[in-house]
Amino acid sequence: MVTMAGVVAGVMVGVIAATHPYKYAVENADLQGINVFKKAALTGDWEEAKRIIDGDGDALTAKITADEEIALHVAVATGKSIEFVKNLVDLMPVEALERTDSRGYTTLCTAARYGNTEAAKILVAKHSDLLYIRDEEDWLPLHWAAQNAHKDTLSYLLMVTNPDCKTKKSIENDLEHMAPFKDDSGVELLVLVIASGFYDIGLDLVRQYPQVAKSRFRRRCALGEMAKKVSAFRSGSHFNHWQSIIYYSRQKVKAMLWRVLELSVPPIKHIQHIQEQKLKHNQALQLVKYLCEQVRSLEDLKAYRSLAKRPLLVAAKLGIHEIIEEIVNTFPRAILANDSEDRNIFQLAVIKRHENVFNLLYQMGEFKQYFMRLEDDNGNTLLHLVGNQAPIEKLNVVPGAALQMQRELQWFKEVEKSVNPSYIEKQNDDGETPSTVFANEHMDLVVEGEKWMKNRATSCTIAATLITAIVFTAAIIVPGGSNNTSGLPIFSTEKAFTVFVVSDAIALFMSTTSLLIFLSILTSRYAKDDFLYVLPHRLIIGLVTLFLSIITMIVAFSSTLCLMLGDKSSWLLSLVVTSACLPISAFMLLQFPLLVDLMSSTYGPGIFGKQSNRSFH
Repeated sequence: MVTMAGVVAGVMVGVIAATHPYKYAVENADLQGINVFKKAALTGDWEEAKRIIDGDGDALTAKITADEEIALHVAVATGKSIEFVKNLVDLMPVEALERTDSRGYTTLCTAARYGNTEAAKILVAKHSDLLYIRDEEDWLPLHWAAQNAHKDTLSYLLMVTNPDCKTKKSIENDLEHMAPFKDDSGVELLVLVIASGFYDIGLDLVRQYPQVAKSRFRRRCALGEMAKKVSAFRSGSHFNHWQSIIYYSRQKVKAMLWRVLELSVPPIKHIQHIQEQKLKHNQALQLVKYLCEQVRSLEDLKAYRSLAKRPLLVAAKLGIHEIIEEIVNTFPRAILANDSEDRNIFQLAVIKRHENVFNLLYQMGEFKQYFMRLEDDNGNTLLHLVGNQAPIEKLNVVPGAALQMQRELQWFKEVEKSVNPSYIEKQNDDGETPSTVFANEHMDLVVEGEKWMKNRATSCTIAATLITAIVFTAAIIVPGGSNNTSGLPIFSTEKAFTVFVVSDAIALFMSTTSLLIFLSILTSRYAKDDFLYVLPHRLIIGLVTLFLSIITMIVAFSSTLCLMLGDKSSWLLSLVVTSACLPISAFMLLQFPLLVDLMSSTYGPGIFGKQSNRSFH
């Protein structure tokens, strides 16, 4: 039933709508009117926006989105038209710039969140107090720029922020900890800067405000955040041979020379990126050293436990040996730290298969024997722990199940050499020896390794068989035929014929050898220890002989063409011989990387050994 009050209210709404159409749209959720202004802010259409503002000045501060944002929020977030932002800011009174959305974000917070540095400059130029207004999470625009990894915006905000300024709340309540770079605010800012990978900025912050390096906030601290950044250190970056040469090169090579190298040596790409990574690694290491120095200055055992112990164990689990070295160098007692399962850094290194952490043992003196004798709560020695299968992410670093099994055996044999001989047959609380643990944990990997090896051998056997048949036939049916009188080949006096005979014979011998090797792989017993050397060794010989048989077969074919064509069609001969290189190139691209991995893991120096001459104890 319609009441008189309802009719009157409807009439008044109609009157308001007729006299102030935009104000009515905003206050009564007329979506069509709101969307017109919102669209203008999104697209940077100043003429349309100016028409609306001229019709109703309240539109400048009207909330036009579900998050209660004003037009300036929207324009700053899009970043499409800096002129649009400038025009809006010029029209708005200073106090209006402090308007926040439903989450407490000022327009400067929005500029920081979206990395709109130009908008931030305009806003700060008109109302610098925006730098110190915090949102509902107690964050400043600085924090948002760091959180969203907008380095240019962050650098600008750091430059214009006064370290002694405080928010209105802090002024009213005389709270010193609310200042931008002090206490909780400073610690959180530093953690966010590190999380975004801005180690140069982080280093500047801790040098200017050392206290933030010595504090924690919400269980987070700067050193702990660095311990999570695997890619920030050399140990977390994987380079090929050429990239390693570039990384460690100290020469300043001109840009033109680098360009020549890029064009002439395909693997040398993104040289600038590698140099940038090296710079980042150096900055990260400097930051860790400085953080350790600041924590040490506290001279407090609790400081070690809260600021150094946990980062040390996290670094051990992630394989960042640089952080471990710096922490132990600063706090020698940290080397004895254990996690909640009573496991030290070397036990964690073995479990997680971080050879760069395990290799720190080789930089120790006799004290390393102490760690080799330790057992966990279940009576597992270091050899028992290495008997467990590696985490999947570490297995996947090595291509193929057979090579993965080889790497697991290399780990087991290396630890076996280091532990006390009496530990080799020592039983844990479950009555298992290390060898039993290894065999039980790697049963599936042995099966997968056998399948992988047999698949490769089968494929190569087919290729070797075809080559053997081809070159054997070619040896019987010599090019040009034989002399009916003497029985000798017609081209027997030609140099090209000699090349044909030699290359064809080598191709036959190599392909036959390759075939026999691959057959031996197919009929192998596939015991777990065979994956350490026997099977990889056979596969290497098989691939090398197969590769040589392909090359010599192509040479034999090319020499036959030389005999047939002679000097009559040199251009055609050149074309055919060039095309003959395609099979060789295809084999190189498809199988050579596997061959390199096999040779490196089987005959190379290995992954274990002393990493530097720096003592570790």
